Amino acid sequence: MDWGFTKVQSFTGEEYSAACFAMVCHHCGERYVEFFPNAKQENLFIGMLHGFRYMGVPQYILTDNMKSVVIRRDQDGHPLWQKDYEQFMRTVGFQTKLCKPRHPFTKGKVERLVRFVKDNFLAGRSFWNVTDLNLSALDWCDEQNTTFHRGLGIPQDIHRERCGSVVTKLNDSPELLLYLCPERRISFDGFVNYEGRRFGVPYAYGGKTARVMRNGSCLYIYSADMARLLATHEVTWAYQDSFCANQYAFPEQPEEFPSMPVKTVIRQLPQTSTDLSFEKFNFTKEDDEDD
Repeated sequence: MDWGFTKVQSFTGEEYSAACFAMVCHHCGERYVEFFPNAKQENLFIGMLHGFRYMGVPQYILTDNMKSVVIRRDQDGHPLWQKDYEQFMRTVGFQTKLCKPRHPFTKGKVERLVRFVKDNFLAGRSFWNVTDLNLSALDWCDEQNTTFHRGLGIPQDIHRERCGSVVTKLNDSPELLLYLCPERRISFDGFVNYEGRRFGVPYAYGGKTARVMRNGSCLYIYSADMARLLATHEVTWAYQDSFCANQYAFPEQPEEFPSMPVKTVIRQLPQTSTDLSFEKFNFTKEDDEDD
């Protein structure tokens, strides 16, 4: 697996970067590609889980010496894993092998996949939003995985026949759901920041943090314990804040009503208006003094 990067030019003329997560099976060449606004560790976990759902969980993952995976190597050359990635490996159930430094052909298949994505899929590509881009990328992966490749055959058939007995199915669990729904702190004005955009959270929710998950064309905001769905937003890469329904509505309070007909009547008098005209100034006073 590896990251690639591309420039995106918006319809307003602004330019920003997007990250491409690429995963390929070493034995059959089956591939999976997904795009994110950045290459942070939480997006690495989400991309890997989506790739495992697509291809299964292998025994080993070959990756580059990226900061979100390994901190450094000890004196004997053994990797010191980043603590969150090490916990992720234990939770999912796979092991990681690192490419040798300054040894580019070690992970040549993934690097070639990233280059192939840029030259084949991204060339002249236009899209509406991140959901549209990822749906197109998934269709492209399905097409490539079911196409005959000289020297490989049909990757999907080979993966099913030979690799299917080695990989394991990714079973959903509460622990994996936490990786798919990263935690976010709620700002003072009731928003969470996710993928560089701000999404509204109902004012009635009293927690300091919430969990966010992007799935298809929707973004879901859950309570910190994942017990409640707080809000749903449409996924977009627009920079405008996305408000939720009744975002600043106060929570309902108990209210009492009369149990019998009300007979007491009181009167309200009209409020005396404050005169703001020039009549309140006595302009004749100076004239009287002059006389």
